[in-house]
Amino acid sequence: MIFGTSMWRAVVATAWVASMPLQALSQTTAPSTPASVSAPIVEVSEVSAIAKPVVAARAWILVDAVTGQTIAAQNPEQSVEPASLTKIMTVYMAFDALKENRITREQQVSVSEKAWKTPGSRMFIEPRKPVTVDEIIQGIVVQSGNDASVALAETLAGTEEAFAQQMTQTARDLGMTDTTFKNASGLPDPQHITTVRDLAILAQRMIADHPDKYQVYSQREFTYNNIKQANRNRLLWADPSVDGMKTGHTEAAGYCLISTAQRGERRVISVLVGAESESTRAEESLKLLNWAFQNFDTVKLVDAGKAAIEARVWEGTTQTASLGTTDAIWLTIPRGKTGDVQLVAQRPDPLIAPLEAGQRVGTLTLTVDGKPLRTLPLDVLTSVEQAGFFGRAIDQLKLWLQ
Repeated sequence: MIFGTSMWRAVVATAWVASMPLQALSQTTAPSTPASVSAPIVEVSEVSAIAKPVVAARAWILVDAVTGQTIAAQNPEQSVEPASLTKIMTVYMAFDALKENRITREQQVSVSEKAWKTPGSRMFIEPRKPVTVDEIIQGIVVQSGNDASVALAETLAGTEEAFAQQMTQTARDLGMTDTTFKNASGLPDPQHITTVRDLAILAQRMIADHPDKYQVYSQREFTYNNIKQANRNRLLWADPSVDGMKTGHTEAAGYCLISTAQRGERRVISVLVGAESESTRAEESLKLLNWAFQNFDTVKLVDAGKAAIEARVWEGTTQTASLGTTDAIWLTIPRGKTGDVQLVAQRPDPLIAPLEAGQRVGTLTLTVDGKPLRTLPLDVLTSVEQAGFFGRAIDQLKLWLQ
């Protein structure tokens, strides 16, 4: 396989991170397609001695919000109805519009007859009765208003149908490859489908992309039109570390809940669909969150901007290049497994100068017990200039003699 003008070789960098600094990694040449690099990313639970919990739901997934790793899952790619979990995308797009100044929180929303008459859970908006974008968002998040969802969709796209098409395109842009939206509320439609894996992606992006607006999901109640309604997410009362995110229910979908909790620096997201009751979805979701926090850690392996690997460079003004990522490198692992982490770098060998800071030169796979848990881009952190004529000639001769 060709990388630029150089032939790929897999270069393995192994770190027993509990006992030696990552900057001091040794490197050895590995076969061209090592299993640890080519194998698909696995769930963190696959390298744990702790059995996955038995959960009373059709499908579920646990994801670490910092690393994006799947801790454990059951039927993560099974097509399911999202029900009112749909509204997370509706609000995500509203937050995008606010960020881009296409709408404002104080802006008045026009309530159409269609929005007013939308069935199911309602905020109780009315035509010709004042309501702002900010109130509409609270009505969607806290009260799960189908009427509010339609009104917001019409405000942003003219029609709910056009908005649903935009929702699906946004889903594709976020990497939600198995999701199609047909409406803004989650009312049943045979083509309105998703997976718990896709919903976890959406939840993670909601938190990461809109941290200044996300706190609305922890709001316990909201009053509009003299009608006070409580948030249907029972975990907001059951556990102080839970600060979101959304419930859903239809006859076909069952009882659904996306929940997330932050304890210390860690945040875990749980997506559960197809429970038999409100109490079951809450109890099982909390069981999943507790299991993830009790049995797994998210550890920082390399500080932001620090080298994960020092690689030999040829024909440059220096003989080594710092390779890694500009962001800190975090990994979610079973508790007690930090010392078993290995870093496997796949990059071109030989590495020829000049090299520019930020240049992508390969991938870095983080493994435990030979199983890949996370793959990151491997970039040049510090530029290496090309050596002069004699320096290049000497290195070319050394390479020819190897």
